[in-house]
Amino acid sequence: MAAFFLAPNMAIFGIFVLVPLVINFFYSATSGTAYFLQDRTYVGLEQYQRLLDCGNYLDTATCREDLFWKAVHNTGLFVLVQVALLTVVSMITALILNREIVGRSFWRAVFFFPVLLSPVVTGLIWRWILQRQGLLNLIVHDLGGDPYNWLTDRFWAFTAAVSVSVWAHMGFYTLILLAGLQAIPRDLYEAAEMDGTKPARGFWRITLPLLMPNLLVVIVLALIRAVQIFDEVYVLTGGGPGTSTLYLTQYIYEIGFASLLRNPGLASAASILMGLVLVVLTLLQLQVGRRGERKGARE
Repeated sequence: MAAFFLAPNMAIFGIFVLVPLVINFFYSATSGTAYFLQDRTYVGLEQYQRLLDCGNYLDTATCREDLFWKAVHNTGLFVLVQVALLTVVSMITALILNREIVGRSFWRAVFFFPVLLSPVVTGLIWRWILQRQGLLNLIVHDLGGDPYNWLTDRFWAFTAAVSVSVWAHMGFYTLILLAGLQAIPRDLYEAAEMDGTKPARGFWRITLPLLMPNLLVVIVLALIRAVQIFDEVYVLTGGGPGTSTLYLTQYIYEIGFASLLRNPGLASAASILMGLVLVVLTLLQLQVGRRGERKGARE
């Protein structure tokens, strides 16, 4: 009976996830612009060698596929800033929404609402706000300032990409942390208050250790999402100005489909490398989380 109910879901998963994944490995071992495998030339690991051929991985100019490594550098910086900022903002928001405040249910709904929006809609909304004739420049003009091209400046384009991503996804991660906060027994805080423990110390000694499993889930999910960022940034900046907001998923999309000199094999190899990095990072974070839980249990 269990297999009977699982069969439809497993069939969909197999057809739309496992089969494309296997085909992707075959594509990465071929070259050419054709999409049918029988029309492509087998080249083995040549695509991977092409991507990894670099004199200095910190200097994209020394790499054969410099655009790939530019996307890698941009993605790495984006992940570091976005995941850190998203985690902190989600934590602060969850702590506030866990308190007895006026209209608490309303504010919870408000912070979760952006999660329900399509990434494309999110990108279009913020592009309308940040473009030269947009809402932000209208406010700046009314305050006596000069309009500014926010999305054509490298620094502000990166800042916009990070900020929009945090705004769009923080509601989901806040919900995870809020669920963890509500699972912490109130008796612990009452006992700590009777002992004269200050709120800040209570957070570091009670809240954070007990919230660590939820926090680990947030970090892992946010990390995976950040590495795969594409929709809202592509709509917002298109990877520009120049290549300042070109990230890995957009590179894979453009080299595999959008470019006139498309190379599906190279795009497949890049996607597999990105997937392997995600698997390694996730396993490392889960291992750190298990060690922390075992340490907490011993204490």
